[in-house]
Amino acid sequence: MKVSTNFGHDGKRGLEGDAEAFVGDATFDPSRREFGARAAALALTTTIPAAAHAQGDAAQQARAALVARLGVDLTPNGAEMAGNREGTIPAWAGGLTRPPTGWQPSMGYTDPFRGDRPILRIDARNLEQHRDKVTPGLQAMFRRYPATFFLDIYPTRRSFALPQAIYDATRRQAATARLNGLGIEGYVGPGTPFPVPRTGVEAMYNHTTRFFGSVRTCRDWLPVRANGDFYRVGLCEDIVQGQNMVPRQDGILFSMFAHYDAPATLQGTIYLIHDSVDFTRGGRSAWIYNAGQRRVRRAPDLAYDNIDDGTEGMRTTDDYWGFQGSKARYDFNLVGKREMYIPYNAYRLQDPSLKYADMLERGHIKSDLQRYELHRVWVVDATLKPGMSHVLPRRTFYIDEDSHTIALADGYDSRGNMWRVYTYPLVQAYDAGVMFQAPFVTHDVSNGNFIVTGLTNERRQPAYTWGHMGRWADFQVDAIRRRGTR
Repeated sequence: MKVSTNFGHDGKRGLEGDAEAFVGDATFDPSRREFGARAAALALTTTIPAAAHAQGDAAQQARAALVARLGVDLTPNGAEMAGNREGTIPAWAGGLTRPPTGWQPSMGYTDPFRGDRPILRIDARNLEQHRDKVTPGLQAMFRRYPATFFLDIYPTRRSFALPQAIYDATRRQAATARLNGLGIEGYVGPGTPFPVPRTGVEAMYNHTTRFFGSVRTCRDWLPVRANGDFYRVGLCEDIVQGQNMVPRQDGILFSMFAHYDAPATLQGTIYLIHDSVDFTRGGRSAWIYNAGQRRVRRAPDLAYDNIDDGTEGMRTTDDYWGFQGSKARYDFNLVGKREMYIPYNAYRLQDPSLKYADMLERGHIKSDLQRYELHRVWVVDATLKPGMSHVLPRRTFYIDEDSHTIALADGYDSRGNMWRVYTYPLVQAYDAGVMFQAPFVTHDVSNGNFIVTGLTNERRQPAYTWGHMGRWADFQVDAIRRRGTR
């Protein structure tokens, strides 16, 4: 796994701390869409003053006050530096910035916390005692699979870390970034534009603009039927953010060149995608090469609730990575911040000794392979705007406070019932200063089908190469034609 990142890694090593937090014991009723008064008060402790929305000097002063807190009582990425009052969430102490002793890239991402043991198991029998920290979607999984689904809760490890250059960029972005409706102004990546989001749109921008630089990877996804039958779909991706493109492309969020290498019916199909940072200024440009027809065509429908090839209808285009693409179809409401059990430090799911067939249970990945931890998350509730269409009229996102990355999501059908439950286990790439999701899973709790995306266990290592520079010329339509031979 060769890594050639352009940024230094100056974060301090260490994962634990004993500073006290100011997070209270706010509760959350899954049947309601807002917090109680205690949680509302909690949210105010870390939000920018209302004056930040005013024009002129007041807004500048509010942004300057926020920047001054980064690296003091807030982490360089905007999370609360301190742990919680109970000590179940430790203070952030720089994150995981070095590989385990003796690690080599050819080994893949070995578990630096393999000595940890679960401190709690939540199953259908004791769920009621822990309901306030379990998402409604996961509660639906307990109801659907009471005999096999459980959460093993491990000690919380705040492993998230970025290169120092990205922290520095975030300080600059936080001083200038602002929303104009759904658009963003005063932002040129990399860096987190809204380290402490005040609105749902700000929180979603933090997720979509999160830093990874670039990545090359070949991964598999498995559509799994309720009876346990599955097949393998293979996709190789080269994804480059605008700041890692030569020449630099500041208006481009990322460019993706991807091709299927399995099954035979999809082999040779190529996608080329350019996504804008701000969809109010430029949308998605997408092309597809059909190997059977040997022709390139525009793919304007490669967005929103389009069904991607090889997903058997179990995943939409815009739920890749939790959410990506235009924000135009939803109203995003920032519910607040709360403590939740989320899938974190999922190194065991990267183990190359695991075979796909041995990882699967009917309806879900085997529960004993998964690791959940208590973390603070931003909760964003998205409801479909009047006149807009989408197969998911309502979605709720649970965004890790440290990394601003979606870790869990719930999707509701047109009758308001839980339909799709999404898990996006987070993994820190300790050699690259990047936190990524792998694998991510879409569960259909109405019929028992699910799809696992982003598996690398049966792929030859290295599974990921981070930090390379991309040539803009290699992400053009002519490049599809050059590569488009079966």
